[in-house]
Amino acid sequence: MNDNRLVYSTQTGRIESQQKNKAIPKGDGIVRIRRETKGRKGKGVTTVSGLIIAEDELKQLCTKLKKMCGTGGAVKDGVIEIQGDNRDKIKATLEQMGHTVKLAGG
Repeated sequence: MNDNRLVYSTQTGRIESQQKNKAIPKGDGIVRIRRETKGRKGKGVTTVSGLIIAEDELKQLCTKLKKMCGTGGAVKDGVIEIQGDNRDKIKATLEQMGHTVKLAGG
């Protein structure tokens, strides 16, 4: 029984036993912003996909967008989800940061 499966220690806190390979996703370099309601009981969500940045930077960008829009949100599978229809605000912010942005969908 030599497998050390220690996850948390009171001395050091959370212990990462396996280093995750955080590869930057591949894409065409165009950020797509769309409004989705499917699977959300009719509630509208703005999704931002196509960002070619690391996951840590993606989480920081999500936090910045949430504060700018004044709403909640999350990062799921490399896609930023912001509550509500905030496509215009998000597009302006991402264009100021130097990204190529398209409004996708309806």
